[in-house]
Amino acid sequence: MLKGFDQLATAIETLKRDPNDRRQAVSAWNPNQLGQMALPPCHWGFHLTIIDNRLNLMWNQRSVDTMLGLPYNIASYGLLLHLLTKEIGKGVEGLREGKLVGFLSDVHIYENHMTGVAEQLKRDPKMYPMPVIRTDEFKSIFEWEYTDTKKVSYESYPKIDFPIAV
Repeated sequence: MLKGFDQLATAIETLKRDPNDRRQAVSAWNPNQLGQMALPPCHWGFHLTIIDNRLNLMWNQRSVDTMLGLPYNIASYGLLLHLLTKEIGKGVEGLREGKLVGFLSDVHIYENHMTGVAEQLKRDPKMYPMPVIRTDEFKSIFEWEYTDTKKVSYESYPKIDFPIAV
């Protein structure tokens, strides 16, 4: 039986050693376990590149629940990009956060979300300044805890309820 390996640690160490490497992909898709899953992963992998001393993260998603899943996916991969930049930046001087790009397939809005979508579309996206995240006491991505990162200048409209579509 084949044993796995730590894809994330391998990608980090490779990019610290060779920032020009363009082959660092991490997969969340394990075909051997598909029969054990309720659903295969919606977001199934990501790719890292460093261009002009900026770390870029491109993720792939096979199915996208626009109103519930996508905002969480953007925030999660944005945080991952932030943390990976700090970690890889230990070996690549002056590394900065680059682009976050999602390759999205089967993008959909459920019928029971349409009222919330109408409300969302009435809102001015420039009403509030873009928030930032800050992680000041960073040791390692492998020791990071959610309390190590803070939202700065976060303001938003009131919550819109989007029931889970089953």
